[in-house]
Amino acid sequence: MSNTPNRAGNPAGKPRRKDEAALDLPTARQMLPLVRSIVSDIVTSREALSRLVPERDRLDRHRRDLVWQERQRRYQVAEEIRTAETQFTTAEAELSALGVGLVDAEAGEVDFPTRINGRPAAFCWKHGEDALAHWHYTGDGQRRTIPTDWDQQAVTPVRFRGSP
Repeated sequence: MSNTPNRAGNPAGKPRRKDEAALDLPTARQMLPLVRSIVSDIVTSREALSRLVPERDRLDRHRRDLVWQERQRRYQVAEEIRTAETQFTTAEAELSALGVGLVDAEAGEVDFPTRINGRPAAFCWKHGEDALAHWHYTGDGQRRTIPTDWDQQAVTPVRFRGSP
């Protein structure tokens, strides 16, 4: 038996820093078709919520005066809102599982975390753009064009958990 007291590995209870995987440019570009699809779902969900929430609020304010068709619409709107919220939450979780950060749900902007010149950075893409063509340092909102010589650099893609 040891005389050492049992101690928690994190006695202060502080959250441990989650190390972000730094994606290289070829890996981020390979991920783009899937990310594009997920972001499309996010933008569609947000548009639906932007349209439905005001209608729900209006119907809720007049709920005691509604005729049957309007009451039925009120229930339908509530169900459509739940569906859109679920789709949004699911899509957001899918991005997070890929290690991609959602920057702006309305615009469909995402960041692929990386390191550039030893500093935390991200390759950034917005819904509607054809390709992954911009980057920025973390904390700096200035989008810069990815230099063409970065495509020629030999790099090893990051492997995700569970990949061979």
